[in-house]
Formats: sequence, C-alpha cells, structure tokens
Amino acid sequence: MVVAFLVPEACDIQSVMLKLLVAQVGVGAVLAVVLWSIFGNVVGYSALLGSLVCVIPNAFLALRLAVPRRDPGAQALVRAAHIGELGKLALTVLFFSLVFTLVKPLSAAALFAAFIATQLVTLTGLLMRNEQEQDTRNDNGS
Repeated sequence: MVVAFLVPEACDIQSVMLKLLVAQVGVGAVLAVVLWSIFGNVVGYSALLGSLVCVIPNAFLALRLAVPRRDPGAQALVRAAHIGELGKLALTVLFFSLVFTLVKPLSAAALFAAFIATQLVTLTGLLMRNEQEQDTRNDNGS
C-alpha cells in the first residue's frame, strides 16, 4: 500500500486511499454475508473479523500518510510511511492474536480467506492510480 502512495504526482492521494478503504470494507462485508448465508454463523462472523483485521490496520496506515505534517518534504513522508507500516504490522498481529484468543468457535479458513481477499483489494489502488496517471497524460496531450 505504501508504494502506491509515496509519489503524489498526478493523483489525489486522499481520494484514492478513501476509495480503497471503502472498497475493502465493501468486499469484506459482501464476502461475510455470502459466506454467512452459505455456511452459517461461524464462517460468516469469522470472515467479517478477517476483513476487519485487514481494514483497520490499513486505515491506520492511510491516516499516517494523509495527515498533514509540519515538514511537507519527502523525508517526512517516508518517515510517516515507515511508522505507518510498523503500526499496521503491529495492529495486524494484535488483532489476529485477539481474534484467536477471544473468539470461540472460529473458522480459521474463513478468517484468513477474508483477510487475503480484503488485502488483495489494495491492488486496485495501484490500478486506480495508474488509470489516473494515464488520464492525466491524455489530458495533457502527451
């Protein structure tokens, strides 16, 4: 997620990050509802928790990158990205630990499948950014 947003040229970073987070929440919710309707309660809430384990740390990282800094330079942005990634990793480990210790019964397969599916939505952020760059190039006539 960091790589897509380190270079702010030709795109509205906050807009892409917000769309990405909304898409992740949407994918997670739809996946949880579908699995809930097919396989039952345990699989459904396990999938929902897996999506939340992904979305909440990603939101933390997005906030770290979007919040205005005293120093608007590239070094401050890279520092914010590093802190954001470390926080994202720590939150992910914490949430997985909490889910595995506090939630019984749990479908580990649904939890990890939803986590992975929600995390794959991040790739759409790269695609959105690429499309915006191409639109900008076309508008400039190059």
